[in-house]
Amino acid sequence: MTGALVAGLVAGYGIAIPVGAVGTYLVSLTARTSLRTGACAALGVATADGLYALLATVGGSAVAAVLRPVLGPLAWASALVLLALAALGAVTAVRRYRARHLTARSEPPPPSPARAFLSLLGITLLNPTTVLYFAALVLGTGTADAAHPLAQGAFVLAAFAASASWQLLLAGGGALLGRALTGRRGRLVTALVSSGVMAVLALRIVAQA
Repeated sequence: MTGALVAGLVAGYGIAIPVGAVGTYLVSLTARTSLRTGACAALGVATADGLYALLATVGGSAVAAVLRPVLGPLAWASALVLLALAALGAVTAVRRYRARHLTARSEPPPPSPARAFLSLLGITLLNPTTVLYFAALVLGTGTADAAHPLAQGAFVLAAFAASASWQLLLAGGGALLGRALTGRRGRLVTALVSSGVMAVLALRIVAQA
């Protein structure tokens, strides 16, 4: 049980700590909205990681074998979603920057916490490498042993907790960033940097597909 718990924590932090497009978008979203919205989005990311950890413990190599033939389409879908988010974020930021005379009421409402949760859940689930990461780790540590369901549960919960703690930390950083960059120019720069990072990562996904 302890071994599965430690393995789950290592797995959760291993997949969560490298800040890629999802982490960048999470920080940017929190900076533009609120800590509550960012926290819900962070839990959406962690939920996706937990679901993939569950699939890996239950299916193991079978899940990886099923997913491998469709890695190409999944990579393209993930890249298209990231490019769409990058374009939408950049266009929205530029429009808000140029609309100097618009009142706060004319701006589109920020996403609700529930919508943020579902959006980040879907974006993270599109990552085709996450399930392969968990499947390889599970097979290597023996966590997928069907004779130990409690160990499987401990692995999944630990992976979710590790991912959630890191994503919430990113959301907290986004909230601090939002307080520091309250001006129009600061928010424009933040949005454009975020969109640029997501676009570059999307192109890398296409290149590696």
